[in-house]
Amino acid sequence: MPIAEELRPARNALRTMGVSRWRRVRATAPAIAQTAIAAALAWLIAVEVVGHTKPFFAPIAAIVALGIVVGQRARRATELAVGVALGVAVADAYVIALGTGTVQIAAVVAIAMTAAVALGGTRLVVGQAASSAVLVATIEVPTEFTFSRPIDALVGGVVAIGVHYLLPIDPVRLARRSARPLLDRFASALDEVAGALEASDHDLAVEALVTMRDLEQGVAAFREAAVSGVETARYSPLRRRERVVVKRYAIAAPEVDLAVRNGRVLARGAIRAADLDAHVPPDVPQGIRDLAVAVRALRAALDDPRLVVDARDAALQAAARATLALERTGNLSVSVVIGQVRSTATDILRALGTTHDAAAEAIRQAAAGATAAGDFR
Repeated sequence: MPIAEELRPARNALRTMGVSRWRRVRATAPAIAQTAIAAALAWLIAVEVVGHTKPFFAPIAAIVALGIVVGQRARRATELAVGVALGVAVADAYVIALGTGTVQIAAVVAIAMTAAVALGGTRLVVGQAASSAVLVATIEVPTEFTFSRPIDALVGGVVAIGVHYLLPIDPVRLARRSARPLLDRFASALDEVAGALEASDHDLAVEALVTMRDLEQGVAAFREAAVSGVETARYSPLRRRERVVVKRYAIAAPEVDLAVRNGRVLARGAIRAADLDAHVPPDVPQGIRDLAVAVRALRAALDDPRLVVDARDAALQAAARATLALERTGNLSVSVVIGQVRSTATDILRALGTTHDAAAEAIRQAAAGATAAGDFR
């Protein structure tokens, strides 16, 4: 084989890696620009408006606080700014009185954290108070006590929140970027569960369970992005027109969480069925494949409500197949799988905006229709 042919896979891999990194740069470019603007504005306001000559903590607080705001709620940015200010104030007073050193660093961290806890601070506030105290005691050692540096920290936090709402990152894009890979992986894992049941394959069922468990961080990121998106769309003048779309993501996020949890139970049921070599009616794995179709349709329906019917039909068909299969098996492990198919179908309907009662009634009607028909054509 020519050397060029042997090197082609390596070149393709490098090219793919380069494209992936470029996409990451493009995806984070708005956040980078937002953070740079916030740091510069915090410095400018602290110098020109407040009148401080070297407001070191203003841009620092803006950078750290805005990093929190981008992926989470503004309340946490406020808490972080308060933590910075508190840590700086405690450290300034202590270091001026007793100097710096190993013992002093331990003491200043303990005092800053204790003060934060005593004032009712969250874990974020307490941790940031400690970090800021260390920074003061080791790098920016003060010569006299003033409130200038705590004020700088508060300025930075306020600027970060202001930039977040006046120059916001697209909340729909943020929610979509967390939802799409999550739903794709969830649908693929459901297909794996269906394949494991069809082949009575223990190893494939275990792989599906591992995939389901790995979705936990993605679910948490989706829920946080959805909540943050709703808040941004509510308060940002430039993003209010996106409130309707972001709300769909916010409604779907907790239901997707429940669906993924049910997916883990499905995978464990598939493992048990494979271990027991249980007879699994064909409608069971096909119903799980219908769930995968519904999850993929949900992914599209979050952006285009005209596609809700596709996801709804697939979820109802999954529930109907599961009900029909229930009449054809007495195996306990398979019955558990069937119950989870119906529960997951309900979660998907609710993710589409259906109320709990309406979703339950739709599932009952689909089940009754399947029982009356007796089969799928």
